[in-house]
Amino acid sequence: MKIAIINGPNLNLLGKRETDIYGNMPFEKYFDGLQKKYPQVSLHYYQSNVEGELVNELQRLGFDYDGIILNPAAYTHTSVAIGDAIAAIKTPVVEVHISNVHAREDFRKLSHVSGKSAGSIFGLGLKGYELALQFLLSPEK
Repeated sequence: MKIAIINGPNLNLLGKRETDIYGNMPFEKYFDGLQKKYPQVSLHYYQSNVEGELVNELQRLGFDYDGIILNPAAYTHTSVAIGDAIAAIKTPVVEVHISNVHAREDFRKLSHVSGKSAGSIFGLGLKGYELALQFLLSPEK
C-alpha cells in the first residue's frame, strides 16, 4: 500500500513556529516515527510552500497511490486550484489540520478542500495524520 503525506506552506517550520499551536516536534521526526510504526506501508512525504507545486504533486500521485493525507495549511482557505486537483484525481484524500481551524480566525472556517476530500480531521495535533492513515488503511474507505 502506498500512502502520501503532502504538507503545504510553513509546515516545514513545525517545531519552530508558533509551538503553542503546532507543537515542538519537527514533521520529519514525526514522519520517521510513522514509518517505523507502519512498516507495511510505503509512505511518501512531500512539502512545499508553493501552491502550484502542491497541485502538481496531487496530480502526480493521484492515480497511482492508495491514499493521500493532505494538510494544505493556509491554502485551504484560498486555493480553488487545490480543491479542483483533489476533485480531478482518483486517489482518496484526507484533509488534516494540526490546529482546530474552526476555533481560530473566521477566515479559516472556509475550506476549498473539505468538500472534495474523503474526510477531514481538525485540531488533534500531529495525531491527525496517524488517524488519517488508519482510515486510509481500513476497508471502509
